[in-house]
Amino acid sequence: MKITRQTVLIFTFLFGPLILLSYIYGVSHAERPQDLWGGIPLSWQTYIIPFMFIAAAGFLMYWWIVFFYFDHIAFSSLHWPWDSPDGNGANRLLIAYCLIMIPSALWLESTLFHISNNYSWTPVLVIGILMLVAVGNIMIGLLAYGAYQDGVKGARLMIMGSVMLGIQCILNDFILWSIKFPW
Repeated sequence: MKITRQTVLIFTFLFGPLILLSYIYGVSHAERPQDLWGGIPLSWQTYIIPFMFIAAAGFLMYWWIVFFYFDHIAFSSLHWPWDSPDGNGANRLLIAYCLIMIPSALWLESTLFHISNNYSWTPVLVIGILMLVAVGNIMIGLLAYGAYQDGVKGARLMIMGSVMLGIQCILNDFILWSIKFPW
């Protein structure tokens, strides 16, 4: 199957709302939604919550540039900074988005499963999910940097968008939340 710009766009249109629905569903059936914060102190939550919105804005900024600002050549030329463009930008972007979006849709439910069951393997599941999201975030940043190396217009905003997302996904979720959660 040939991965196209349209394929990746449809994927994001399907999984974006699915992530939001998974959060709404998860919070609505959690016995104590506050438990989802784990060991994050209330004072830190007031710092983290705005970054959730900043992350969403960064994701949307990156998404908008890639799908509605880039022409076909810039899109298909997305590459890793150590590689040269080969026309497989859609494949790389789909892999990165899959690593961000699919695990994001599973994170809350896996955390609730851990809280409810507390098996010895559930922390690995939850942290593994967060690690996949972090890796996907790093991948979109690398794709943005590759575009920046090529002088593609809009690449700086893509880098900014991936950093905005990364503060939440990598720093706040993968690192801080994982360390503070009472495993």
